[in-house]
Amino acid sequence: MRKFQEGAFFVEELKQRIRQEGKIRGRNEVLKVDGFLNHQMDVAFLQAIGQAFRQRFAGCQVDRILTIEASGIGIACMAALAFDNVPVVFAKKNKTKNIAGDVYISPAESFTQGKRPYNIFVSKEFLKAGEKVLLIDDFLANGSALSALIDIVHQAGAEVVGAGIVIEKTFQPGGELIRGKGVRVESLARIASMSEETGVVFCE
Repeated sequence: MRKFQEGAFFVEELKQRIRQEGKIRGRNEVLKVDGFLNHQMDVAFLQAIGQAFRQRFAGCQVDRILTIEASGIGIACMAALAFDNVPVVFAKKNKTKNIAGDVYISPAESFTQGKRPYNIFVSKEFLKAGEKVLLIDDFLANGSALSALIDIVHQAGAEVVGAGIVIEKTFQPGGELIRGKGVRVESLARIASMSEETGVVFCE
């Protein structure tokens, strides 16, 4: 298996990969990194991302990892291995017949689909009161999906340990929104601005 750097050195590797493979779309608001992160997945690289989250949240009790379908699932699974194989639960965007019994429900909006509203669902069977829950996702932009996950954790009577984000777009309001809720946010790569002309500019 390929070896990646740790700590700040890995963050630089992540930034370099975003610069090289990222594609900016949609009036300079959408960053496509689907060649390695959230469509075609570089599993070894995702494993290194999981280890980076473990380092960021070292010393924190994590009983369960919660994410949202579909882009966060692979990242959450690799993070779960780094946290001694804790269970991963992903919120579903549609209540299917596979979800039996009572569910937690919270509204969200899809930024990449033009702020289309939808509900997310988590079975009450898989999220219990008193648990320490780490949220994991690929992007933090407007913060709607993450806010919905936080709401579901609170509905369950569980506690949000923090949120591990691979890429945060700081020029959009999500980071401020989530931190304003008192949630610790650890973003590996923080983007200050981006455009097709200038490329991606990271925060110092």
